[in-house]
Amino acid sequence: MSLKAISAKDAASLDRDLMDPEIGGWSLDQLMELAGLSVSQAVYRVHPPSKGKNVLVVCGPGNNGGDGLVAARHLAQYGYTPSVYYPKEGKNELYQRLKKQLHNLSVPFVQEADFPSSLVTSHFLIDAIFGFSFGGPLREPFPSIITQIESSNIPVLSVDAPSSWDIAAGPPKSGPGANFMPACLISLTAPKPCVMYYRGRHFVGGRFLTSQIAEKYGINVPQYPGVEQIIEIGVDAEGRL
Repeated sequence: MSLKAISAKDAASLDRDLMDPEIGGWSLDQLMELAGLSVSQAVYRVHPPSKGKNVLVVCGPGNNGGDGLVAARHLAQYGYTPSVYYPKEGKNELYQRLKKQLHNLSVPFVQEADFPSSLVTSHFLIDAIFGFSFGGPLREPFPSIITQIESSNIPVLSVDAPSSWDIAAGPPKSGPGANFMPACLISLTAPKPCVMYYRGRHFVGGRFLTSQIAEKYGINVPQYPGVEQIIEIGVDAEGRL
């Protein structure tokens, strides 16, 4: 099964519909919880604890970073040893609650000076820096962070889009992220157009769309197996919404 990509504009509109009390009835907390759960399941699929328990979660200041915080909590419950690098924290009170949940599980937060050494000692990395709303250019401290991730040997799973990539045009022509090709990518709700430039294992997660909303945005919802929140799938992203 191939899936059609959804543009950043329509992805934002879809989120508003989901959280509209008269349409979707979802809260941001609920959507972020399911997104982070999907991310954690994708990690477990490609990198089970037997391959190495040290997972570094790099979070940005927006909802993509929130998804990473949720994923870190689930990974701790699965038996991993996650750590979080959160260099520019989001201001939403929700993010502070997610941080508190991680502190309660003794999940450490990495300081800037320790980030390079954390890349060396971690077995896997979650790139939860930027999602579909990223429009560039990169601002500090993220050019340095992405350059370090890009030049490391650690396997990476990116959430929704590889950070630094343009959502429509893919990787930048030069500079940080120009050669960034994570081992895995999980698209939340639906793939974004940049997936046409991606080469690696691709998952779709976010098992909450109703047929009404899916039809409005032309999304063909995959058949998730059993109780799984993710499905590994190839993507035909030629068409854009």
